[in-house]
Amino acid sequence: MPQKSFYVTTPIYYVNDAPHIGHAYTSVAGDVITRWHRQHGESVIYLTGTDEHGTKVASKAEANDMAPQDWVDKLVAEHWKPVLETLNVANDDFIRTTQKRHRRGVQKFWEVLKEQGFVYQADYNGPYCVACEEFKLPGDLLEGEGDELICKVHGKPVQLLNEKNWFFKLQGFQEQLIEHYERHPTAIAPASAYNEVLSFIRSGLSDVSMSRESVDWGVRLPWDPEQVVYVWFDALLNYITAIGYGDSQAEDAFADIWPADIHLVGKDILRFHAVFWPAMLMAAGLPLPKQVFAHGWLLVGGEKMSKTKLTGIAPNQISDHFGVDAFRYYFMAAINFGADGSFSWEDMHDRYHADLANGLGNLASRSLAMVTKYFDGRVPQPGSYTNADLALQDELVEAVANADAAMLRLDFSTGIARVRGYVESVNGYITEQEPWKLAKDESKQTRLATVLYCVMESLRAIAVLYAAVMPEACERLWADIGASGKLSDQTIEQVDRWGQLEPGASVSKGPALFPRIDKVT
Repeated sequence: MPQKSFYVTTPIYYVNDAPHIGHAYTSVAGDVITRWHRQHGESVIYLTGTDEHGTKVASKAEANDMAPQDWVDKLVAEHWKPVLETLNVANDDFIRTTQKRHRRGVQKFWEVLKEQGFVYQADYNGPYCVACEEFKLPGDLLEGEGDELICKVHGKPVQLLNEKNWFFKLQGFQEQLIEHYERHPTAIAPASAYNEVLSFIRSGLSDVSMSRESVDWGVRLPWDPEQVVYVWFDALLNYITAIGYGDSQAEDAFADIWPADIHLVGKDILRFHAVFWPAMLMAAGLPLPKQVFAHGWLLVGGEKMSKTKLTGIAPNQISDHFGVDAFRYYFMAAINFGADGSFSWEDMHDRYHADLANGLGNLASRSLAMVTKYFDGRVPQPGSYTNADLALQDELVEAVANADAAMLRLDFSTGIARVRGYVESVNGYITEQEPWKLAKDESKQTRLATVLYCVMESLRAIAVLYAAVMPEACERLWADIGASGKLSDQTIEQVDRWGQLEPGASVSKGPALFPRIDKVT
């Protein structure tokens, strides 16, 4: 029986505007997960995409004097897909909620739930936040002037709706959800997110409107074409419509991929993914995702990244200055993935130079320079290993084990720190062994060869360990040290097997991997 594909998803991003680095942060994280699992020899499917329905999109299109479909087509083509290329995100699929495959799957799903008695018609009277595209509960609101109610997330007044909609029987799944999460405590991560969801469920669930009477831009209900599916109950289904749900020709493929192994989401949409979505799947008789991981917010000036509040920064503003790999490195290394993190130009500048220019970049540059100078650009043949050499090899084994464990639990900052610690050890090893002094003594040429082989072999391992985070720089490093085979074929299981770099291989000293950069002014 073939092994199930490891299935990773980002939330599909709302396309009322161009992406900012908050969106890029999630996409890069998904890409790092994907690449790391591929380095374990796994078949991985990485899905991302765009959420293109709802009131907010329709209003933005109207404000730009465009039809909604033309508006989302323009944004996806000019901004959302290009940013994935800019950041070297190797997603396998890109789902759009305006695609036929998605619409077909959404309509089938809700027909199934209606036939099984999980959908009924009733009046909805209550608050709705257009910016969130969310029906709000009392605890989600603040009091404004007079009778005005304010959304806590966006700080804007909510609408008071009075519609005759179709409702999903969410309340009936309260005990099943509690039981599921008690049996599977890692199904929501980190632990703070798990506790938040369980507290919300235990406080009591209510049935929720799954359609909108007053909205035109969306997927029509197959049994009531005057209504469209509520945008969240449309969007959440992307995770299964993208892999064949609703397509009779793709049933086997769907069964081979679902359930998702990791849904990456921002903490502000955790409730949809950890309460509504699993209840919907339970109603449909489908397996639940193995884990929903809620990462924190990116903060700028103490506020969540937001176009609305003018704190949104376009990814290329950073990548054009520091480079794509430095962008990827910084956001994975500088922020604990499960917590909020602050971005500043000064911090990125300092970390870039400390970790990359003066760390890995300097190590590669001076190592290649010495091999070029002392051994005519050929990887030297090592002699007998000393205790210092063996200690470096032992440290690599430990670094690989610790980095791998951290990366697999999505603790990117710790995983990267383990690799960075090894880079620092190799730099320290060079300082202690002083190869420039060994080169002056003809009787110590074998020792010089051994030292520089250890350094070059360490660079081989570092290239593999950093490849998921900084793919372009590591491809360059792989070529510069004369490593054989493809970097993409190297596995985490084999990376610490010492002696893989072939003596006699040609090295090449090209431009600096991470040149020094002036501060942003």
